[in-house]
Amino acid sequence: MKAPGFFDIEECLAGLSKKGDVLEHLNRTIDFALFRPDLERAVPRSNGAKGGRPPFDHVLMFKVLILQAMNGLGDEATEYFMRDRLTWKRFLGLGISDPVPDANTIWTFREHLTKANAIKGLFERFDAALRDAGYLAMSGQLLDATIVAAPKQRNTDGEKAAIKAGTIPDGWQDKPAKLRQKDRDARWTVKYSKAKPREDGQPQVDLAVPSFGYKNHVSADRAHGLIRKWLVTDAAAHDGARLPDLLDKTNTASGVWADTAYRSEKNETFMVKNGFVSQVHRKKPKGKPMPDRTRKANALKSMVRSKIEHIFAHQKGPMAAIVRTIGKARAETKIGMINLAYNMRRFMWLERKRVPA
Repeated sequence: MKAPGFFDIEECLAGLSKKGDVLEHLNRTIDFALFRPDLERAVPRSNGAKGGRPPFDHVLMFKVLILQAMNGLGDEATEYFMRDRLTWKRFLGLGISDPVPDANTIWTFREHLTKANAIKGLFERFDAALRDAGYLAMSGQLLDATIVAAPKQRNTDGEKAAIKAGTIPDGWQDKPAKLRQKDRDARWTVKYSKAKPREDGQPQVDLAVPSFGYKNHVSADRAHGLIRKWLVTDAAAHDGARLPDLLDKTNTASGVWADTAYRSEKNETFMVKNGFVSQVHRKKPKGKPMPDRTRKANALKSMVRSKIEHIFAHQKGPMAAIVRTIGKARAETKIGMINLAYNMRRFMWLERKRVPA
């Protein structure tokens, strides 16, 4: 086999473009330079007086994290695909023989963003760009949460009790390597799936699925399906308690759609006082059948509220959302990048949709 020449690579890239390179379209749709000021504040660099290899560009490193979030990859796998894929190199502005950031460089850059608590600012920067492009938060908002899995911890009952009490279990301080690998912020929870009775009336077995990790709480606007506000908690946190922090007061409509986890007297009072109109599902009365009127009202609300499930389906499907880091601060950066990457994909789809054929 002969070595590929410049025109061979160009021809290969042209063929990929004809097949519809998503990353090429993403580069055309989004001005990634708008993130540079936030990135430069969060990740300081030396002036080069001491010599050494020049650091990778801030925007290039940010685009690496976007690629990672879009594909649910770890740092080593991200490095591999940067070396392997022409479309990734083109997206990053790298030539076939240019060096790529290694796994340690990716980890270090993301760690700087975490320590600077920069992810919220980056998300808000892009949200402002969405609004400037005409995608205002409209038609009300949808609230929900999903569990993002993290590396499972195998601890004894005593260690679990100490972690829940907010202390470090005995013996861990003497083993710093072990302590670094122990996530004391993530929690176990059980998600129940209520099985519907069979057609003959016989009950079926309900499912209880244990999960370990964090929760991604989001508020999305009804009109465009874009995430407008988000926050991260451990997996055992109650969804309804986060409603006041998720409500977007900039939405042009007052309707709020959410499932029964968000229905409480406290939340209903909060929404009334702040000018929101509750479209939250009503709960089934204990020991009584669901009133027919309530059932029909909930069904109509579900037709609107279910759209937020599309966000989580995309994040857990094509994006393969997972947290591989240790601790809540790092999990916030990872999940924040997932939410930001989702909005970028959604924005790209919305732009394609409104362009006339």
